Amino acid sequence: MRVRPISPDRLVAELTERLLTVASGPTVDGATPPAHLRVAVDGPPAAAPDGLAAALVDPLRAGGRPALHLRAGDFLRPASVRFEFGRTNPDAYYEGWIDEAGLRREVLDPAGPGGTGRVLPSLWDARTDRASRAAYRELSPGTVLLVSGALLLGGGLPFDVAVHLVLSPAALARRTDPAQRWTLPAFARYADEVAPQSFADVVVRVDDPRHPALVQRTDGAG
Repeated sequence: MRVRPISPDRLVAELTERLLTVASGPTVDGATPPAHLRVAVDGPPAAAPDGLAAALVDPLRAGGRPALHLRAGDFLRPASVRFEFGRTNPDAYYEGWIDEAGLRREVLDPAGPGGTGRVLPSLWDARTDRASRAAYRELSPGTVLLVSGALLLGGGLPFDVAVHLVLSPAALARRTDPAQRWTLPAFARYADEVAPQSFADVVVRVDDPRHPALVQRTDGAG
């Protein structure tokens, strides 16, 4: 692994440049780029994946690409399912909080090859525990669709680019809100079983959010 320190602003700039290049250039096999680019910005809440995804929207638009940011937190399962084994069960959090089928059906498949381009920006309002009743949105051609949240890369969701934000176990524990520390075993399990650092297209260490660092595997990937 090679680790390159970078400023937060430069991180946004380099990610924007990379996404614009992927959205515009040919694929690895020489095929034309997808009609829309589906990007995961994956990381625990302490890594602020929502904030990074939101920060990418305006630079992408300035670069000539429509961009839309959606939160995985708006695609949770109903409370009756999430809390079936208690409100602080890390295994339930890991395995069943995100409605992956709904996220695929309403967002990722419609934005993918042969899809309708018609996506639902939110499915469930966790505060009211009811359907969000959001209106569908038609994606403009070439949209970069940014989906942010935790535990996004373990279920085979069809993303074209995966950005993974990682913290050391000590930093994760330190920066996680005390009321949410019951989730820490879920993130330890995710790191062990899924190992997103080993395959994500971009890996960013964010032990200190003021001083992130890009991680590049020595095999040249990432």
